[in-house]
Amino acid sequence: MLESYTETCLMDIEIQKPTGPVKNNFDFIDTIRCIAMMGIVMEHCTYNGTYIFNGFPPKHIIYVGLIQFSKFGTISFFILAGFLLGSKFTTYSSWEYFKRRLSTVFLPWLIWSLVFLCAILIQNYIALHRSGDFHFKELLIEKIKMIYLFTNYWFIINFMFCIAILLCFKEYLYEWWLGGLFLILTLVYSANIYFEWFITSHTIAIFGFIFYLWLGAILNKNWSKIESLIQRIPTYIFAVLFMITFSLAILDIVHLIEVKSEDPYNTLRISNVFYSLATIFLLFKIREFSFVKYLKPRETTFGVYLIHYILVTHLLPEVFRPYHLPNFQELSLTNMVFFVLLRFIIVYGATMLLITLINKTKFRWTIGR
Repeated sequence: MLESYTETCLMDIEIQKPTGPVKNNFDFIDTIRCIAMMGIVMEHCTYNGTYIFNGFPPKHIIYVGLIQFSKFGTISFFILAGFLLGSKFTTYSSWEYFKRRLSTVFLPWLIWSLVFLCAILIQNYIALHRSGDFHFKELLIEKIKMIYLFTNYWFIINFMFCIAILLCFKEYLYEWWLGGLFLILTLVYSANIYFEWFITSHTIAIFGFIFYLWLGAILNKNWSKIESLIQRIPTYIFAVLFMITFSLAILDIVHLIEVKSEDPYNTLRISNVFYSLATIFLLFKIREFSFVKYLKPRETTFGVYLIHYILVTHLLPEVFRPYHLPNFQELSLTNMVFFVLLRFIIVYGATMLLITLINKTKFRWTIGR
């Protein structure tokens, strides 16, 4: 299973500056997006397969917990994207807004997804051409399907589709019946994880995330009241909700693994929906994370999304190849956790270095802001 996570809102959405004397400060949204992106990178650096352990020894539970810990990313990005784009819907016409997103989001995404495709084809050519098993046309079709449906590059396709749907209902954006309709759609996908009526992967759940984009717009519209309520609730309440939903989500994954689910780590699991909401409201409550400002989130978050998965699949294997490490499931618990953290540090560090270098060139538009 290649989770994405997407996921996310990994886009150059500018915050509208009101003409009145009061200026809304939504810088904390960029901070939370950065943290969610770190979680997504962490998940991709952790995941090494679904059915790789026998039973549920402590090592397997820790492995499940490490993945679940970062599973709030995709839903959070859709909510945060909806939060920031709500006011933009009233600023631009539908076509103007969509065209703007095509140039600032879709084009950079297309470029880096093609870079990923080329890297895979070159890798396969080197491995297979001598044996005569390299069949370009068949391999190209297979890898295009894999990249755009089952890797992190699914996100922008789904995201652009969700925006298009909301633009079609622009006149009714803040109507509760519209949110109810979108909620029914996402609940169908959530239920499907357990009943498997159709393919369960969240990366092809084309109608599964519209509700969260709409929810973000609703949060924006009512933010003054919601923010006031959040500030009145003690932090420990949000922390307790986080721990409860985190624990329930782990139990949910364990159950799905026991029944041999096709996709036990699916983002749209009901348990993960509640966990994602609990996490994002905890982040809303805390809001200030001083270390994030050094990462320049507005300049780097979209670039991290675009580049990091290429490094996960192509850099990490080469870094660890000379050490002849045992299979992931054969590592001790301590070594497994250390290995995961080291992979994250390498990928995130290398990605940030590349983004910094690209930002110094005339090609900085390819990683957005």
